[in-house]
Amino acid sequence: MGMSTIVAAVQATPAFLDREATLAKTDKLVAEAAERGARLVVFPESFVPTYPDWVWRTPAWSDGAFIGRLYDQAVAVPSPATDRLAATAREHGVWLVMGVTEVEGGTLYNTLLYFSPDGELSTKHRKLMPTGGERTVWGTGDGSTLDVVTTPFGVVGGLLCWENYMPLARAAVYARGVDIYLAPTWDNTDVWVSTLRHIAKEGRVYVVGVAPLLRGADVPADLRGSIYGGEDDWMCRGLSAIVDPYGKILAGPVSDREEILYAEVDADVARAARREFDPMGHYSRPDVFRLSVDTPRRPVTFE
Repeated sequence: MGMSTIVAAVQATPAFLDREATLAKTDKLVAEAAERGARLVVFPESFVPTYPDWVWRTPAWSDGAFIGRLYDQAVAVPSPATDRLAATAREHGVWLVMGVTEVEGGTLYNTLLYFSPDGELSTKHRKLMPTGGERTVWGTGDGSTLDVVTTPFGVVGGLLCWENYMPLARAAVYARGVDIYLAPTWDNTDVWVSTLRHIAKEGRVYVVGVAPLLRGADVPADLRGSIYGGEDDWMCRGLSAIVDPYGKILAGPVSDREEILYAEVDADVARAARREFDPMGHYSRPDVFRLSVDTPRRPVTFE
C-alpha cells in the first residue's frame, strides 16, 4: 500500500476575535501534530479569528461591536497572516488546512485555506452558502472554489459545515477524485457524526470532521455583555471525528475538551472501496443524471 499517512484534526479554542493570538496558538498546535507524525493538519471552520457565533444570539445588524472587530481581525489573502500560516506549514513539513474568515474589500467570506509543505497557498475554498444568521456576515463562494489539492498521499478536498448537506456540492467534490474529504464545521449535534459517516460511505472517502471549542467565558468581557455567560455557556463542544471509507469511526468523537485527533489513512483503501461503489464512476448513470458546475462570474468585466 504505500500511500498511508497520519492526519490530524485539531479541536481547539481560538482566541476570540484575536487574529495574532490565534495564529500563535496555531503554531504550537501544528508543531504538536507534526511531532506526532501528522502530514495533514486540519483546523475548524473560521478558526481565525473565530466563528461569528453571535449571529445566532443577536438581531441582524445589531452586532456592531462584534462585526467591527471581525472585519479588523479577518484574514486578507495574501497578507502577513497567510504568510505566517504558510511559514508554519513549511517549518513543520505538513499540509495545513485552516478555516478563516477572509476579508476582501467590504465583504467577508467563510474560507478554507490549503497550504502545502513548501509554504505555498495551494488553493482556497469559499463556503458556497452561509447558513441562516451567517448570511448577515459572510458572502457566498462560487464554482471556482470547488477545488482539491493533490498530495503524495492522495487527493484532499472538502466542504464547510452545512455545505455538506448540499447533495450537488458533495457530488462536485467527489467528481474531483477526492480520497480524504475534509468537513470543518460549527455543527456539534450528535446527528453531525452520522453525517460524517454517511459521507464517508457515500463517497468512499476518509472524512475528517473538525469543530472548535467555544463557550461564553472565551468571549472578552467587554464584548460579552448580556449575550454570553461563562464556562457553562457552550457555543460549540467539538464532536470532531475521523471516519474511514466504509463509515467506521477511526478517532473520536471527542467533546468538551481540547484535543488533537489522529488517524492513519490510506488512499489505496479508499480507491479499493470505490470498486464496490463509485458515485462518480460506475454508479453515476450520466445517461440519467448530470451536474454542471458553473465557472465563476464577476459582477463587472472589463473587455
